[in-house]
Amino acid sequence: MNLTDIANKRLKSQLIDNKKNKKAKDIVEWMCAMQAQDFSMAKWAIGVRLDDSTNTQIDTAINKGEILRTHLLRPTWHFVSAEDIYWIIELAAPQIKSLIRSRNNQLELTATVINKSNDVIEKALENEKQLTREVLIAELTKAKIRTDENRASHILLCAELDKIICSGGLQGNKQTYALFEKRVKQKNILNREEAVSILAKKYFNSRCPATLQDFIWWSGLSVKEARFGLENIKSDLRSETIDSLVYWMPDSFNVSITNINSIYLLPAFDEFLISYKNRSASIHPSLQKKAVSDNGIFRPIIVVNGQVTGIWKRTIKKDNVIIDIDFFRKHSKSELKCIEKSAEVYGNFMGKNNEVKYNIRSKE
Repeated sequence: MNLTDIANKRLKSQLIDNKKNKKAKDIVEWMCAMQAQDFSMAKWAIGVRLDDSTNTQIDTAINKGEILRTHLLRPTWHFVSAEDIYWIIELAAPQIKSLIRSRNNQLELTATVINKSNDVIEKALENEKQLTREVLIAELTKAKIRTDENRASHILLCAELDKIICSGGLQGNKQTYALFEKRVKQKNILNREEAVSILAKKYFNSRCPATLQDFIWWSGLSVKEARFGLENIKSDLRSETIDSLVYWMPDSFNVSITNINSIYLLPAFDEFLISYKNRSASIHPSLQKKAVSDNGIFRPIIVVNGQVTGIWKRTIKKDNVIIDIDFFRKHSKSELKCIEKSAEVYGNFMGKNNEVKYNIRSKE
């Protein structure tokens, strides 16, 4: 196994090049948690892993509460299944609260203020109401709770970590919050050791081959806990060492790499890149700043046979979606044809016609 093999195997384990599910919730449950601060792109992250998917299909799963959006892990926004959200928050919340404690103190968000805010939010959302962020902020302001200087974001984050709220259904194009207990019917309760082990199992199943350092980065766990999780599932894994790094994968993971012109337009912040601390299997270090900005913005990427060969962006019009392509290298005619086909798939997902535009350097 070499680095190219690792990248192509990840396309399989992440279900990008191995589509075997028919429902959005199955994708999210397999992936355990999918980064989702760019909401529209995060829906495409699910869609690209499904055959003939549509934006409406993902919206339906969100409206039904099969997929929920909340802050997890490092922390940032993630999609998570209703079946997994309870135990993952229980696992992640203590460390996230520790990370934000200093900033909460600066903002004078004391335990008293947070408790009062939680009460206001709960009352506003009672009787199964689903309200937008703006409406909840207005309720907090009415209760004389300060929401300026990013206080609102911290108040809502704390309410998520306390399992008061999570995402509700969509109101047009706007996202809402709902009471956690109304959206999460199945509370899977695990002790911490069980949760760490299951998180490790889900990670190495869905993102293999991967290293312990990758798991530490993705999970936000301490080195000690991440190592415990790996050790606890190691009997079901095998490993290979490449350039002094130990890559782990399930014993049952046996895939043949036969893809020719396996080409995808992956969204911003896709797990194909963001899941790993070391991303050199899929993108050369000299190119990483083109795909990931200095302030941590992961751009939408073009992946050809496991390698990032360019970036793209989309402009949504009434009936069209315009896809602007910027390549890192020259592409063959057959690759260009596949890229245009992938753009068509994205257009279909959005329910729009698509138009591809190449940066003038891209086809030289």
